Amino acid sequence: MNIGETMQTLFESTGFVGLSMHWENAVMIVVSCVLLYLAIVKGFEPLLLLPIAFGMLLTNLPFSGLMHMELFQGDPAKLDYANILHNGGLFDVLYLGVKLGIYPCLIFLGVGAMTDFGPLLARPSSLLLGAAAQLGIYLALLIARVLGFDWAEAASIGIIGGADGPTAIFLTTKLAPHLLGAVAVAAYSYMALIPLIQPPIMKLMTTKKEREVVMKQDKPASRELRIIFPIAVTIFVTLVLPSVAPLIGCLMFGNLLKECGVVDRLSDTAQNAMMNIVTIFLSLTVGGTSVGFLADPVTGANIGFLSLDTIKIIVLGLLAFSFSTVGGVFFGKVMYWVTGGKVNPLIGSAGVSAVPMAARVSQNEGRKYNPTNFLLMHAMGPNVAGVIGSAVAAGFLLAVFG
Repeated sequence: MNIGETMQTLFESTGFVGLSMHWENAVMIVVSCVLLYLAIVKGFEPLLLLPIAFGMLLTNLPFSGLMHMELFQGDPAKLDYANILHNGGLFDVLYLGVKLGIYPCLIFLGVGAMTDFGPLLARPSSLLLGAAAQLGIYLALLIARVLGFDWAEAASIGIIGGADGPTAIFLTTKLAPHLLGAVAVAAYSYMALIPLIQPPIMKLMTTKKEREVVMKQDKPASRELRIIFPIAVTIFVTLVLPSVAPLIGCLMFGNLLKECGVVDRLSDTAQNAMMNIVTIFLSLTVGGTSVGFLADPVTGANIGFLSLDTIKIIVLGLLAFSFSTVGGVFFGKVMYWVTGGKVNPLIGSAGVSAVPMAARVSQNEGRKYNPTNFLLMHAMGPNVAGVIGSAVAAGFLLAVFG
């Protein structure tokens, strides 16, 4: 082989040739760089958005061989795991943790170990606010169905309204894995934008008098109640919705590690080392599913990230978040009326399960109108209730459409 042929062979093996074959990859590289900018410079949910964006960057570099989404197409029950392990790349192997529902459940274990259900136990009515704030899930599901998505896809899109990334990933991998990249990016992006999305809705739906309400401090929950709670919730919810056992079970086990007081080492590991490791694997591989071009095995059409469906998902995700905020604030107003003005409706917006960001938004908005107001702990009640609510919603949707 002469020098000219050698140079030609080397050039044809470079990623530049791959970019010329599929322009979608080049666009996705630009998109990933924009997300990296938002994570690093703007600080938008950097612990999640940064690895997602970098995973997206790596998987769209032609011939990198990290991710082969075609290996995961078809009936999830008939995946050739031997072929994936033998011929797959690094991300293909790591993605099995997402595909099998391992990473989201371990994330929930860590979340449970970091969550204080005390405010919820001190004010049990917060459960109603957490439930009301799941409104966006079901409205977005119906709208997605009208726009042409099947029921499984619509459920995966609707769960974005729960403002819970691991839950959205868990449900989407079960019902509509081809939508995982778009759903995950939408969910985590809007979670980062909660301080921008929620305040206008909160202000529109409440009066100045309602926003100024000062709530009294609730009596702290006892240690015994804090220990019994995760055990009781696990038993009750799993008996009602067995499909949600992996999420609720891990969430409550993590919380039991924290509250029982006899396994501090395990609790610390769940909150820190394990949580950080699993977050890296989960985020990188979810970003890796966001390929610019992925051919449908039947029609040959592009079903990758750069499709019309992705645009629809982004818009529906925003609607889901907005409707969930509306549901929470509306029920907050109901509680304001029922209690004779003792409940500040602003805490209803924290019913979405973005912990603790949504609770901080309630606190910040309340202090704008009454500098002496302190709503954070009151908002944490519906906030942690929202975590349970979104998991239950996912279990319901999986039971119905799975």
